[in-house]
Amino acid sequence: MNIAGRSFRTIRAGAAMVAFAGVALAGCSSEHPSLFAEGRIEVGSKSDQPGTSYSPHDGEFTGFDITVAREVLRKVGIETPDFEGVLSENRASDLHRGDIQLVAATYSITAERMAPKSERGDGLDFVGPYASTQQGILVRTEDAEQYQRMSDFNGKLVCVWKGTTSAAELKREAYSKIGLAVETDARTCVRRLRDKTVDAVSTDQLILYGFMEDESGFAVVHSLTFGAFNDYGIAMVKGHREDCRKLQDALMKYARSNDWDRDFQNDLPKVPKAIRDEARPTEDDIDRYSCRDRPGNAQAAD
Repeated sequence: MNIAGRSFRTIRAGAAMVAFAGVALAGCSSEHPSLFAEGRIEVGSKSDQPGTSYSPHDGEFTGFDITVAREVLRKVGIETPDFEGVLSENRASDLHRGDIQLVAATYSITAERMAPKSERGDGLDFVGPYASTQQGILVRTEDAEQYQRMSDFNGKLVCVWKGTTSAAELKREAYSKIGLAVETDARTCVRRLRDKTVDAVSTDQLILYGFMEDESGFAVVHSLTFGAFNDYGIAMVKGHREDCRKLQDALMKYARSNDWDRDFQNDLPKVPKAIRDEARPTEDDIDRYSCRDRPGNAQAAD
């Protein structure tokens, strides 16, 4: 386990707690009917991210997001969840509209997304993390040796898509010399990289390894990561804490078993072992972020 990575996430969680210290607990709204009552559920997932969340054929989804969702839902009695495609920018709105009941789509847990809507948050509960990763860079294999530092992309064009961490991170002043091409989805960015109309693609590094496995001619710059760790969680609207905690217990059992490592390797075989070990959550990680109004160790009121 990469201790530096884990410590970084602990520090980040602590910073989030400090930032929210002055905000009074709003708690959750009264408990809504169980999401699992009818024995089926609709889960929003990406359709264009090989290895994490992918639908190469209509209605058929594969990838680590999908595997994790199926495994934890099976433990609460949902044998065949229905998966639907969702865009990054629409994940929260689709949940609140009721188009879907859960999201498992490389959805990063953040303090803003966890906070109740009354506190100007997204009003979502998360179960997770089930994996963690930093931002990375995907380039054409033929160009890989020339890119070893972020400054090597000064004057280059990097493709990102709306609603992603990389899209926000690369707009920071530190990266102002890097040109950005902002698209609506991952597949468009990958196509542009192949067509040589951009120099690189940036998003979560685990997602990029999925693209590297799916298509020849692409390489992840293994040593080049940036930004804070993204902790992936399964999201739902607030008001279902009992359901949330059932999924939390299921995820803890899954994450401590050999199944997590086996499934991760099956879905993302190109990820080096050191990065895979760093991606794996601890029970403390899951407890810190699951079914709460903010990251921390003191459970928020229902």
